[in-house]
Amino acid sequence: MPSSEELSILLVEPSSTQQKIIQRALAETGIRDVRFADSIKSAINAVKDYEPDLIVSAMYLPDGEADTMVTMMKKHPDTEHIHFMIVSSERDRSHLETLRQAGVIAILPKPFEMKDLQRAINATLDLSVEQEIDLELLDPHEMSVLLVDDSKLAQKHITRVLETMGIINIDVAANGADAIRLLQDADYDLVITDYNMPEMDGKELAHTIRMTESISHIPVLMVASNADQPQLANITQEGVDAICDKVFEPETLRRLLHNILD
Repeated sequence: MPSSEELSILLVEPSSTQQKIIQRALAETGIRDVRFADSIKSAINAVKDYEPDLIVSAMYLPDGEADTMVTMMKKHPDTEHIHFMIVSSERDRSHLETLRQAGVIAILPKPFEMKDLQRAINATLDLSVEQEIDLELLDPHEMSVLLVDDSKLAQKHITRVLETMGIINIDVAANGADAIRLLQDADYDLVITDYNMPEMDGKELAHTIRMTESISHIPVLMVASNADQPQLANITQEGVDAICDKVFEPETLRRLLHNILD
């Protein structure tokens, strides 16, 4: 795995004071290659000539908010692979939802702790190399996974994380109803599902899988942007084998897959 010294960072922050604070913190993790932008427009112009491994951005910028920039770059084939970390004092979960769906590496509070920054850097490094997951009972290259999520950005992000682990046979459904139709026609080793979806949500999907004899054996992993909320506290009763937050580190997903597949 590469080291943090090899990472290139684009820091998008309109405040010169905050730029210095974050740059100093990045330097403590070993990162020296840091360039700056102070708006969405300047960030987009910067990535045309400088391809960073990670964009670290404030939430509120002079010409818009970070979720606008993240969505624009994630939808463009030239920049969809770039990872994002957001540093913000925003606490409203609904306001952060688009960022969670887009698959940002981390959302750090202001002020943030060095351990949280280091975890985000480690997650970026983890995603920069392919590290095949080692399972006792399954060959990741032969595994068949059904990914169920109505967000195309989330579909892309989770697919990319799975591919770095050697899992390449991935079908996608936009909701639980579509997923059930696919499950009836093909064999899957794992279902990864979002919680909030139209027509049939993740909870209903998991319950239906467990109540259908022909597919009841398939493990279900839920990746939800509200994984820590009370309504999901007893989700395992619906047949979910494991649950993790939508802002997750690759190592977290790797550990969960080990637990439910081995």
